[in-house]
Amino acid sequence: MNTKLQATIQGKHGKSILVDSHFKNNNKPKSIIIFCHGYKGFKDWGAWNIMADAFAKEDFYFIKFNFSHNGGTIEQPIDFPDLEAFGNNNYIIELDDLESVIDWIFNNNDTKINGNLSDITLIGHSRGGGIVLIKAEEDTRVKKVISLAGVSDYASRFPKGDHFNLWKETGVSFVKNGRTKQEMPHYFQFYTNFIKNKERLTISRAVKKLETPHLIIHGDADASVKIEEAYQLKKWNPKSSLSIIKDANHVFGISHSLEETTISIHLNQVITETINFIRS
Repeated sequence: MNTKLQATIQGKHGKSILVDSHFKNNNKPKSIIIFCHGYKGFKDWGAWNIMADAFAKEDFYFIKFNFSHNGGTIEQPIDFPDLEAFGNNNYIIELDDLESVIDWIFNNNDTKINGNLSDITLIGHSRGGGIVLIKAEEDTRVKKVISLAGVSDYASRFPKGDHFNLWKETGVSFVKNGRTKQEMPHYFQFYTNFIKNKERLTISRAVKKLETPHLIIHGDADASVKIEEAYQLKKWNPKSSLSIIKDANHVFGISHSLEETTISIHLNQVITETINFIRS
């Protein structure tokens, strides 16, 4: 029987981080997986809970969390009631949030009893893929890392031309959320914070220096993060493993729906590839 525990930990930037742990409560040390969601994402999106249970069933200690400034709150972790937090989010905050989660693991009784603290794997989806690669390169507590439909570069994702100039002039740019229909803000601090920390936030730098075993999983039908980015990650780190999932889209055949009760064929492939990689 799987156990699911929820905890709230304090982030380094004034907001709390909501954390879920999925595991078998059998007092056996398990490989720990920490899952990081992507842009406009959250820990309970789509089939992520079902995926967490699938890993728990295979006797992993699976942890997922909401980044502190993803726009959700402790009371409403699925929708985005805190657009001010969303607008003030940046990559450094997300790296600090992930560090807070790793620190928490080492001070949490449940992970001490049921988790193997010397066997921690990070998985990052989409934008979170870059976050886990940077963190894996700089934190020796991380033993393996998986970029799942992960981005290879942050600099190219900022607006350009007139759009950039208007953003700089007004201090805010908006993006529409297709699900909630909200106009979600990005304050210009997102860009200035990136420039201030550009060397640290250059994914190619981290990947070229990465000594941690690295698995790249990408769908060849991904319209959001092109498959060329997976090939680029592989080029920067020839020792990495690359798994291309045929016909898989950016979310591996799942969607955000209350009716989402099954794991798609493509997400099942992701789980199988991940288990094989961690256990190898």
